[in-house]
Amino acid sequence: MSEGQSVDHRSNDRDSQVASQAPPQVIPFPSPTTPQVAFQRDELRTIFNLYGRRVAEGEWRDYALDFRRDKAVFSIYRRASEMPLYRIEKDPKLARRQGAYAVIAASGLVMKRGNDLARVIGVLEGPLRAV
Repeated sequence: MSEGQSVDHRSNDRDSQVASQAPPQVIPFPSPTTPQVAFQRDELRTIFNLYGRRVAEGEWRDYALDFRRDKAVFSIYRRASEMPLYRIEKDPKLARRQGAYAVIAASGLVMKRGNDLARVIGVLEGPLRAV
């Protein structure tokens, strides 16, 4: 017998042993315990109304949405390669204490916080100009 034949014989024995064993159990991937925080449709409409006006004025040019488990963030950029000018954050854990919504400047300063999104993002409205 050649060496190749003996190796084949051993591999056939291993294959038959594996086939006779019980199939492995499938363990499901754990589902997240807490759902992801996201902006609702009416909240996004309010934010995008402001964003659209400021884009039309030429002040803002890009945005990013970030949905985490603990908060949702809408970041506003002057240019895509820069750090965000402002972040609009929704943190439901702070709803009873300081308010679920916050506007945070690039420096980390909390400009306004509260439970009414329209009032909170009002701090980002530019001053009225004469036309």
